Amino acid sequence: QVQLVQSGGGLVQAGGSLRLSCAVSRRTFGNYAMGWFRQAPGKEREFVGAIRWSGGSIDYADPVKGRFTISRDVVKTTVYLQMNSLTPEDTAVYHCAFKYGLLSHAPDYDYWGQGTQVTVSS
Repeated sequence: QVQLVQSGGGLVQAGGSLRLSCAVSRRTFGNYAMGWFRQAPGKEREFVGAIRWSGGSIDYADPVKGRFTISRDVVKTTVYLQMNSLTPEDTAVYHCAFKYGLLSHAPDYDYWGQGTQVTVSS
C-alpha cells in the first residue's frame, strides 16, 4: 500500500506563487510515475503534469506550461509542484497521484493524495 501525503496550497493573489508537496509513505522501487491533477468546482478532474520517477522525464498540460514546474527529491521520496504566475483559473483542489508504469495524462493512477485547495484571487 502506498500512501501520499500532501502539503502546501492556500490562498494567493493573481500573479503569485505556491508550492505543493507530495510525500510517498514508503520507498518504492521499480518503474512508476507521479502525477498532479486538479479539479475545479463543477468541472472534471484535469491533468496538470507528471514525472516519471526513474529518469525524471516530465510532461505538462498546455495551460500550465511555462508556469508550473514539477520536481522530485529522491531521498525524501517527495514530488513538488511549483506554481508561478497563478491566475484565478488555477483555482481548484489539487491532487497528487502515484501509478506503476509510465506516466499518464489520464486519471488512471493507483493511489491518490488527499487533495489540497488552491485559491487564486483576482
